[in-house]
Amino acid sequence: MIRNLIVTDFLKIKRKGFWLLSFLGPLGVVAMQMVNYGVRKDYLLKQSNDDWGYYLDNVSTFTPLAIVLGIAILTSLIVSVEDETNAWKQLIALPVSKINVYLSKFAVVFSLLFFSSCFLMIFTLGFGVFLDLGKPIPYFEIFKYSFYPFLAAFPVLALQLWIAVVSQNQGIPITIGIVGTILAFTGSALPDWMIWKWPSLVNEWDNPILNVVFGITIGCMLYIVGMLDFNRRDVK
Repeated sequence: MIRNLIVTDFLKIKRKGFWLLSFLGPLGVVAMQMVNYGVRKDYLLKQSNDDWGYYLDNVSTFTPLAIVLGIAILTSLIVSVEDETNAWKQLIALPVSKINVYLSKFAVVFSLLFFSSCFLMIFTLGFGVFLDLGKPIPYFEIFKYSFYPFLAAFPVLALQLWIAVVSQNQGIPITIGIVGTILAFTGSALPDWMIWKWPSLVNEWDNPILNVVFGITIGCMLYIVGMLDFNRRDVK
């Protein structure tokens, strides 16, 4: 049953621009470095002896912003698909549980963000090779900078979906998402316990994997709380 719900949700968003957003987000992140290196490549290459490392640091500066803002937009849009047609009551009237409905929405957004991370890895690698940054190519570092922020942002995804599903006005989750994006931009200045800092992979222990562990753990907890809250509420 859950598989059918997920397939149905993907069909609902087929012509809504979701896939385009998933593509444009990572493209925009790398495009900033295309402009950056296109204007002052020689200067940037002199800033470090590790050209790949410096390049990946520059890319990762904008990745948390793209992820947090993308989460806010995608979660709000997927809920708006049901809001626009007043389809919540019809959906719940079907022989499906509200828990599965909530899981389906989450799975769709999670999948879109996963593909965004795949695109980010491809674009980052492709432009790095184009710049001829040398060898060996740090494939694991490229993977880490592409997927760790996504996994560390798990709590933001769980929170934004929860807010979007229970809100009568989608302006509320979008506003919170914009605030979260601003917080992500100042991630290095935030205390380590704030979930909007985690996609930056910065912490006082200088160990990015901790952000991923915290993200997955707290994200699962927030997802369960949001799912249970949605399950007990009356539909919109």
